[in-house]
Amino acid sequence: MQRLFNANISPACEYCNFGRLSPDFQSVLCSKKGVMSPSSSCRHFKYDPLKRRPKKQPKLKEYSKEDFEL
Repeated sequence: MQRLFNANISPACEYCNFGRLSPDFQSVLCSKKGVMSPSSSCRHFKYDPLKRRPKKQPKLKEYSKEDFEL
């Protein structure tokens, strides 16, 4: 399944199948290792693409009516 998205994904508990983010988003509750840091990983890592949060898109430039006049 990892090949469908990006082959160069670095393992992180934040988007592992076995982990769940804590309510304060500061740690991951892992069913294999217990409480972990979101950026850490272990040998049980299994990628879950639905847990990835998309990067924020850059804000679009505001155009005025004068920008489209000749």
